[in-house]
Amino acid sequence: MNQSASAIVAGVGPVRGLGAALASCFAEKGLHVFIAGRSAEKLDKVVQHIRASGGSVTPVVADITVEDDVRRLFDHVRTRGEAIDIAVYNVDSNVPAPFMETETKTFAVLWRQNCLGAFLFAKQTLNIMQAHGHGTLFFTGATASLRARPPFTAFASAKAALRALAQGLAREFSPHGIHVVHTIIDGVIDGERARNQFPEYIKTKGETGLLQPEAIAQTYWAIHQQQPSAWTHELDLRPFKEPF
Repeated sequence: MNQSASAIVAGVGPVRGLGAALASCFAEKGLHVFIAGRSAEKLDKVVQHIRASGGSVTPVVADITVEDDVRRLFDHVRTRGEAIDIAVYNVDSNVPAPFMETETKTFAVLWRQNCLGAFLFAKQTLNIMQAHGHGTLFFTGATASLRARPPFTAFASAKAALRALAQGLAREFSPHGIHVVHTIIDGVIDGERARNQFPEYIKTKGETGLLQPEAIAQTYWAIHQQQPSAWTHELDLRPFKEPF
């Protein structure tokens, strides 16, 4: 592993969550990891977890939908003067509501979090990756990236926009050696947020009916290892019990 390379994960929350699992995985592979999220308390816990395993990590409190925050995050990255091997836009927000009860503000916030933030993050990431001629840029999508169902119409419109962004970037930047990947998470992740928000639903699924964050992280790493002659742009991940 190139010791002068880094990874960056935007959208890191609880230790038991996908963002933290991705950061931990990349740190275990020898990369210095920058983690970004809106909660300093949650980031500190993830930092402690990674450092306890011998990993190297820098936390940055940032709202990825705010351009100045994104610029400040990447100022930290540039300070180390390293290439970015892997960047993940893992910011996710969902507010279920029937269409006629969806406020304009809610619709706009979902778009900002799921798509605008990805645009801001990608511009900064690709600027650095282009300078080094390589890198893998992941966007974490959802079932709603492909189909809209009530009461998640607003969320689906934002995730579909994220998918379109990823497709355009893949076509534009693949010839420059940058691997752009859109992952469709088709199921419920076994994380702190899901267990707190809908515990009864989690019980009905059982552990084998949930996506394990560490397993998703392993897949991201495997995709990052692909040779350019056989790159994956889009993949879907789901528990083996999940209907589709």
